[in-house]
Order: sequence, then C-alpha cells, then structure tokens
Amino acid sequence: MSSLSSVMDNPVLRSYFTYATIVILKMMLMSPLTSYFRLTRKVFANLEDTKFASPAIDKKLVGTDPDVERVRRCHLNDLENIVPFVVVGLLYAMTAPELSAALLHFRIFAAARIFHTVAYVCALPQPSRALGFIVGLTVTFSMAYRVLRTVLLLST
Repeated sequence: MSSLSSVMDNPVLRSYFTYATIVILKMMLMSPLTSYFRLTRKVFANLEDTKFASPAIDKKLVGTDPDVERVRRCHLNDLENIVPFVVVGLLYAMTAPELSAALLHFRIFAAARIFHTVAYVCALPQPSRALGFIVGLTVTFSMAYRVLRTVLLLST
C-alpha cells in the first residue's frame, strides 16, 4: 500500500491519471450516445435489436443512418487516438517531465478530444474537426518523442 501512496504523491502521475480518466470516460460515453441515436432514429444494426422499437422483428428498421454513423465514426476515432494517448502518456509521465509541461500536454489533449467530439457529432464545418484531431495527435507524438529521447538518449 505504501508504494501506491508514493505513486499518488507524484503530481505528474496524479495529473496523468486525472486526464486519462477524463478522456477514457468521454470515449466510454460514445457507446450510450450511439445507442441513443439508434433508438431515436429507429435504425438498428441487428435484426433482434428492432424489438426495442417494434413488438415484432422488423427488417425495415435494420440499416444505417447518417447521424448514427457519424457518432460511430467519432467513437472509432476515439479508439484510434485515446488508447495511444493512455499508453504513451503513462510512459511520458514516467520520464519525470516538469509538471507544467505535463499538464500542458494532458490538458491540450483532453480539450482537443472533447472539441473533436463536439465538432464531429454536431457536424461543425471543417477544418474544426481536423484541428481537434491534429492537435491531439501532435500532443501524443510530442510525448512519444520525449519518451524516446529520454529512454534512447536521442539528444546529445
């Protein structure tokens, strides 16, 4: 138990855990949001799911809807970006960066992913969604560079 308390004494790791939890929860909320869109649009992926909207199985309710697909693509994009952030962010936090630099990375990533979701789900005009994506990706690459530079001694 004492080793856990010493980990929690590290402000960089505490910050990482906080922001990683925020973006993971954001990503997890995309599943219920997809379900909400499916139910309100009465568009289901599986035949057996049509029972939610109709007492009998109805093949007409199986299909796609642009709004449902938009939320699904946003969720997939989260999986492609948040999972690497969680892994790289932990490695980055273990390189003992300055707290201010770590907070900047973590906060920018979290804000970029939240903005990306709003831009994607609300269909804001481009380049808004692209900016959210690129900013988040750049943060992850920046942290990865720090990890590689620290571990492999890439700098002289």
